[in-house]
Amino acid sequence: MIRTPYLLFLGDAPDALAAKVAYGIRDWRPENCVGQYRLEGCGTDLGLADMSLSEARAAGAETLVIGVANRGGVISQAWKKVLVMALEEGFDLASGLHNLLRDEPDLVAVAEATGRALHDVRVPEVAYPIADGVKRRGKRVLAVGTDCSVGKMYTGLALDRAMRDKGMKATFRPTGQTGILITGDGVPLDAVVADFMAGSVEWLTPDNEDDHWDIIEGQGSLFHVSYSGVSLALIHGGQPDALILCHEPVRSHMRGLPGYSLPSLEALRDTALLLARMANPACEVVGISINTQHMSAEDAERYLQEVEARMGLPSVDPFRQGADRLADALAAL
Repeated sequence: MIRTPYLLFLGDAPDALAAKVAYGIRDWRPENCVGQYRLEGCGTDLGLADMSLSEARAAGAETLVIGVANRGGVISQAWKKVLVMALEEGFDLASGLHNLLRDEPDLVAVAEATGRALHDVRVPEVAYPIADGVKRRGKRVLAVGTDCSVGKMYTGLALDRAMRDKGMKATFRPTGQTGILITGDGVPLDAVVADFMAGSVEWLTPDNEDDHWDIIEGQGSLFHVSYSGVSLALIHGGQPDALILCHEPVRSHMRGLPGYSLPSLEALRDTALLLARMANPACEVVGISINTQHMSAEDAERYLQEVEARMGLPSVDPFRQGADRLADALAAL
């Protein structure tokens, strides 16, 4: 188990999206967050206390969590210096990067010398099966997005909270490093060998009671040329009964792809539903989640009303407004 509480390492993250792991932990497990550690040039701020390693240890922090999800998931030399010092200061390290802590000989050597633990949450620990497409008992909902990092995980976590508050049976099923660090379990889907991705989602969402909902954390986007494969594996392996469309309206292009514009919500609906019905012909789109964090309250409300009128589906920002209406839509299925 990863020891808590955490000191969240932001490194030199250029913006909030690059530090989405840290933001997710802060927003959904604030009780586990002692403070933040930033390098010179960091372009984002969690609003937590900036702490040195010694200050954080004195405040009770047990694990330094790399809260950055940079392109390619690499550990820079500037980061390495801090990570070594953290081990020497008495911290365990936790990371969801593709660049594994355990593959860095100097970190391994210092961890062994100091008796500290290295946690790579993006390492599959199960021999996942190949998907067989057999229908499972229980119900499943999946968030799909017009782009990466538009709020699919936040939608799932907000929905899990709303459904539990309503007395519905629900389980959030993480498929990425942030969700795993928040809940302590899940499948690091983008690190699973391609042939087994859909099978790992079947494994993650097994037979359950007929009125139980698995809330599957979405990843990537069917329209993102870098990460579409993981999205399709979730759709086919998850066999969702319901889809929730996720979108951030202020973006000028796809994340990391300046030459690609975002698809419309209509295009997402039609494409995702067509693919979902290959695995579950009964699948329906039940609602829309809009990430309005960069919009004023007035602009956000106006946009949500326009989308709802246009699409004919409940449209909310679940982080600002809660996910009650999305939960009600699922209850009505």
